[in-house]
Amino acid sequence: MRKRRSGIRHNRAATALVAAAALALAVFAAPAGARDTIDVIKGTDGPGPSKYDRVFVHKFGPKSGDRVLVLVPGYLGGAGDFTLLARQLVKRIDGLQVWAVDRRSQAFEDTGMFEKALSGEVTKEQAFDYYLGWLVNNTIQPHYQPLDAATVPFVQDWGLKVALGDLRRVVKSARAGGERQVILGGHSLGASTTAAYAAWDFEHHPGFQGLRGMVLIDGGLLGSFNSIGSREDAENQLAALEDAPFADLLFGGAAPYATGLFAEGGALYAKLDPTAQSPLQDFPLLPPVFNPPFDVTNRGLLGHAFDEGSSPEDLSLIHVRAGRLAISGDPRDWVDGEVTPVSRLADTFAQEPSNSVEWYFPERLRVDVDAASPMKRTPAADFLGLRLWHTNHIDLPLYAFQTDLTDGAIVAGARKLIKRSRIDGGSSRLIDRGASTSHLDPLTAAPDTNYFLKTVTGFLRRSYR
Repeated sequence: MRKRRSGIRHNRAATALVAAAALALAVFAAPAGARDTIDVIKGTDGPGPSKYDRVFVHKFGPKSGDRVLVLVPGYLGGAGDFTLLARQLVKRIDGLQVWAVDRRSQAFEDTGMFEKALSGEVTKEQAFDYYLGWLVNNTIQPHYQPLDAATVPFVQDWGLKVALGDLRRVVKSARAGGERQVILGGHSLGASTTAAYAAWDFEHHPGFQGLRGMVLIDGGLLGSFNSIGSREDAENQLAALEDAPFADLLFGGAAPYATGLFAEGGALYAKLDPTAQSPLQDFPLLPPVFNPPFDVTNRGLLGHAFDEGSSPEDLSLIHVRAGRLAISGDPRDWVDGEVTPVSRLADTFAQEPSNSVEWYFPERLRVDVDAASPMKRTPAADFLGLRLWHTNHIDLPLYAFQTDLTDGAIVAGARKLIKRSRIDGGSSRLIDRGASTSHLDPLTAAPDTNYFLKTVTGFLRRSYR
């Protein structure tokens, strides 16, 4: 999610992906003997071919658990954002499952070569060449085939209605006919989606009914990020989607997939060979802002790209507080400090089968979330078909956590929500850590330095009583 703005699987063979997705459950071994599962859940009937009417849910915790925390990723985010956090939460709270949701646009990704690199079937160099090296060396075959946006025009209609329709199916599955209690939450734009879900009218059924609470991790509505109120603004932003339907943080719309490929590629090197001199510094398409003027290690390059002290200010939505580059050495290594060790950053962004970045995030969803910010009927909301009709009746316990991203707007928005609704302020908790935490830290920080983990654990336990 962009600062002051409301965190993508190109399928080279779509039929092969759908056949794989049709397997109701894919199980893989997680670290420390844990077992996680990835489930495919039928989504709402949306624009485009029916094979895309599905979402992917990474589930953590005991299958017999009677409580589920459903988490939605942020702007350009994926279910992998929550892996480290989820594993800590299910250890700390008996009977808790955590379900991390990947939006339907994840079906556009081709992550097979990353998976092979992580399992040792191919080298990290082969994976990097497959995804990015071929752009400067046309002898590399085979290589990744980027999605042609012209072949998927229906993504211009994959907005909040579709996202919430899919999420509704996930929540109903989590409830298991009322046998399990469900708290809904998210990070950044995923937190905004959570607030919109609670206020949404699902065929005369308010979204908040059937939930036991909300967890907003550095996101929300009611001024937390940008807002679109006029129909003219909404029309103009929809028109712009014809030329740029997908978000692109690095190259202004020319290569939306590059954010995910650079993040996972760099993290792969940092995870598999952390202290070696980084060859990626010599890659001509690496944005100069991420490249120090001296040789660094693989983990040094990753830390430099994401740390709040060295990463560009306008990319604050990817920031962590991880430490700094060493003041000497050849190559210079990374020195951990503050809250997120660089190894956890590498673990977060170099993981499969759930990864941490949507390669093809539909900008229509961001437009709709911005228009949802007032949480009421406005000309823009009516034009876009946003059914935010139940804000005043929401009565769920609320937890909101704020970092340095928005200068206080997250907590301010949460307070407005409490005032506008029937939420009991006494049953809610609003945390402001803006002076010591950056946007991704609640997801990546070490357990003993993660203030979000420490405080949300108590909130979740109370919410289930």
